[in-house]
Amino acid sequence: MVDDDAPFLMAVSRLLRAGGYDVRTYASAADFLARRTPEAAGCVVLDLRLPGTGGLEIQTAVTDGDDPLPVIFLTGHGDIPTSVAAMRKGAVDFLTKPVRKEALYAAVSRALEQDAVARRQRTRRRELQARYDALTPREREVLAHVISGQLNKQIADDLGTCERTVKAHRAAIMSKLTVASVAELVGFARELGVQPAGATCP
Repeated sequence: MVDDDAPFLMAVSRLLRAGGYDVRTYASAADFLARRTPEAAGCVVLDLRLPGTGGLEIQTAVTDGDDPLPVIFLTGHGDIPTSVAAMRKGAVDFLTKPVRKEALYAAVSRALEQDAVARRQRTRRRELQARYDALTPREREVLAHVISGQLNKQIADDLGTCERTVKAHRAAIMSKLTVASVAELVGFARELGVQPAGATCP
């Protein structure tokens, strides 16, 4: 939680701890950005007006990285244009001081669930990317042709090789990607954003 109002910061952190949440407090944007552990799960409860770097700038800093965190604004200085800007940038909620306990708990619960889902998705994508990175350049070429629906003979003709070599590449692809069927292979490629041979990016 980031807020330069020390009594308020203490009061709300106590309220959150009473609700069973682990809370770390920061008195300024600089303090938060210096001590933040990027890979740590959670969410950021954030004042809008802070000394130096403001709340919207912190929101950008924590949502644009490789391990973004959901942001909840809790401020006494909210206005409609600012709240709209914050929500468009992905804020989970925009709460005003003083905040009701139920509203705060509900927002934090949504933020933590959002973070958990996003982390599972990122972990899954990184696992898929690691498998894909294990393919040789030639295997990636063959993969692109397989998911476009081509038969081994067609792939061999397109790549200027023999059908036996294509079969060997296909077997290696299936093994490295740990898939058991072409349908799974297509699903893997779609999830990772691998384009079929001959496809054009929009």
